[in-house]
Amino acid sequence: MSYLEWAESQLAEIELITSMFPSDDELELTEQLALAELRNYVDGSASGDKPPPSRPQFIIKHKLDSSSMEGTEFILSCSYPSEYPSVLPDITVRCSALSRAEQTQLQAHLSKYLMENCQGEVCVLSALDWVKDNLHLSINKSLLLAPTPKKESACPQEVFSRLWIYSHHIYNKSKRKNILEWSKELGLSGFSMPGKPGIVCVEGPQSACEEFWSRVKVLTWKKIMIRHREDITLDRQGEDGETVESIDSLRKFTGFEEAMFDPHGNRGNHMDLGQLYQFLNEKGCCDVFQIYFGIEGR
Repeated sequence: MSYLEWAESQLAEIELITSMFPSDDELELTEQLALAELRNYVDGSASGDKPPPSRPQFIIKHKLDSSSMEGTEFILSCSYPSEYPSVLPDITVRCSALSRAEQTQLQAHLSKYLMENCQGEVCVLSALDWVKDNLHLSINKSLLLAPTPKKESACPQEVFSRLWIYSHHIYNKSKRKNILEWSKELGLSGFSMPGKPGIVCVEGPQSACEEFWSRVKVLTWKKIMIRHREDITLDRQGEDGETVESIDSLRKFTGFEEAMFDPHGNRGNHMDLGQLYQFLNEKGCCDVFQIYFGIEGR
């Protein structure tokens, strides 16, 4: 298929979804400009063989209608790659009725279903139907397996974590937006560097870092991994002999930002690694540069 044929399929699916979910409470088109550019490209009013660089993104909000699950809502977030439907879209599911582990498992099962059944076809509505059919099963299983609360003999020790994540590349605007929004939502500090390669560092409470990783890793990636991690238990003596008492005392970053280091290359997707090294050095964590790239920075 050509880019135009892919774009025609994308536009047709969006128009169908819009007709099925006319209310703003059901469907939110988060990239109106991207949709307008896609429509112009399909109509022939946009020049060039390649589709516009901005990609359509939208959110479907749906409530389960079964009597036992009435009122339970889930959110389906979707972003189209240029080659969709020849490649799968980026689809994530969020539901407050599930635990973090159950939500991660549901997302993994959805990704497997789409890979096995929807390659080469528009699949957002198929994904929506699959979630409606399987979400209530996950919720019921969660209720059945929920353990009886036990009185804990002692409060667990709090742990500070810092995760250094490596990706083959980070280009997609939706993924970059998710990284920024999720880090803010979870109270994590650090930075992300888009381009090729892509680097993400998050630091904060261990539980929040694990939740961030569970969300990020199930998105569609060519390659992504935790290259290095640091875990520090609070209420123990630090290197200076003083007791570590708080998460914030261990942070090396203030807030979370997307960091750009003199982008260059044909697509502007390569960063100046020398500037990255200086940035890490200023934050007191330049040792990780060699872990990422196998060479010492300078």
